Amino acid sequence: MLDTILDFLNNALIAILIPMGLLFTVVSRGLQFRYFKRMFLVIRQAFHHEGNHLSSFQALTLSVAGRVGAGNIAGVAVAITLGGPGAVFWFWIVGLVGMATSFFECSLAQLFKNAEPDGTYRGGPAYYIQRGLGQKWLAAIFSILLLVTFGFGFNAVQSYTVATSLHDAFGIPTLVTGICLAGALGLVIFGGIKRIAELAEYVVPVMALGYFIVALVVIAINITEIPAVLALIVKSAFGLDAAFGGGMGAALLWGIKRGLFSNEAGLGSAPNVAAVAHVPHPANQGVVQAFSVFVDTIVLCTCTAAIILLSDVYQPGGEIGGVVLTQNALAEHVGQWGGGFVTIALLLFSFTSIMYNYYLGENSLNFFSEENKTLFTVFRVMTLVLVLWGTMQNLSSVFSFADFTMAMLAIVNLTALMLLFKVGLRVIKDFDEQLQRGEKWPKFDPKKFSDLNIDHDAWRDNGAK
Repeated sequence: MLDTILDFLNNALIAILIPMGLLFTVVSRGLQFRYFKRMFLVIRQAFHHEGNHLSSFQALTLSVAGRVGAGNIAGVAVAITLGGPGAVFWFWIVGLVGMATSFFECSLAQLFKNAEPDGTYRGGPAYYIQRGLGQKWLAAIFSILLLVTFGFGFNAVQSYTVATSLHDAFGIPTLVTGICLAGALGLVIFGGIKRIAELAEYVVPVMALGYFIVALVVIAINITEIPAVLALIVKSAFGLDAAFGGGMGAALLWGIKRGLFSNEAGLGSAPNVAAVAHVPHPANQGVVQAFSVFVDTIVLCTCTAAIILLSDVYQPGGEIGGVVLTQNALAEHVGQWGGGFVTIALLLFSFTSIMYNYYLGENSLNFFSEENKTLFTVFRVMTLVLVLWGTMQNLSSVFSFADFTMAMLAIVNLTALMLLFKVGLRVIKDFDEQLQRGEKWPKFDPKKFSDLNIDHDAWRDNGAK
């Protein structure tokens, strides 16, 4: 019964997600392409922050920490195993249209963010649903789904993936991995969002760059094979290669499903992080978060795909899949240390994802109660227990439930984005007009949006350059 419902929701999600991303792309005149150079300019400026606020760069690394996880290593391998090399092409499409979707949702999160008494910000889909649409009941439903999906379900899945990978690669007992993960996570999450962001600011660039460099080495070693692999990806994407029995349908399905799971564009998760940054204009954070999708899907997922498809380990219909496929493929390219490297990369990717997932759960609780410290302490303890529990389980049922709540989460968020579509276009128009006037750093003026329920305290001093 659950499988039937999941299939229906996944198909509905695919039918909504890609058309919406294309709509955002067309109506915004290809913002992910128009703003691509500006992404690097904004990121250089993003290191700037004042007082107790998080910088835009910290918000970027925190969101990359969430997007980059098991999906980039194990998820890509699963998509290729079940959908063929063509799944990579649909990964790219999901990434490109997802950049526009992420821009919209993260810009709206900035627009409708709340100023907190301690000088920080809170925001996300629950806040733009409540403030922008006036639907507190729907905002509450979204918060509950976010808490269950990320705060609980996905944390258990991430810890399970890490524990089984370490056990297979190094023989480390899963219980030992669980205790170490829970202990390290406890040191971070009891320090609050600032400590989480500060750790992500250093760990994420190092881990992403390290994985990227190893993939470049693999590509350099096999440079003459690149044209053939690219041709294979495109042919398989449209069912033109007879070696892959699933054809275009399987490639499309698994490429989109794993692409969405990896970059999370449209799910409503990244806006919770995007809202906490201190920026001069909501679109600034939209630009930064669009770049986050690019890093996750176009860069890092392609790295994993290259490692797999340039090896002889991958065979259509083969029995090896998941993270083991990525491990064996890299070991073939660079030697046995490659398998261990994949495991360490997976550990870092998954640990930062767990930190990110925790923050999403905390933000959900904050929507209901900002002052109940006991409630937050209980949630932190429960998170640690679930991380430990996840390392010792067969998580097929938990993963299926998390897939169900993730689909519901996306449907609620995408509905809100459609209803706030015109507001998002106003933000883009205001940003574009200032750029056309020669403003290097467009500054948001809440008086231009006085018809909206915006927290003016959140924009009292926006630190515009």
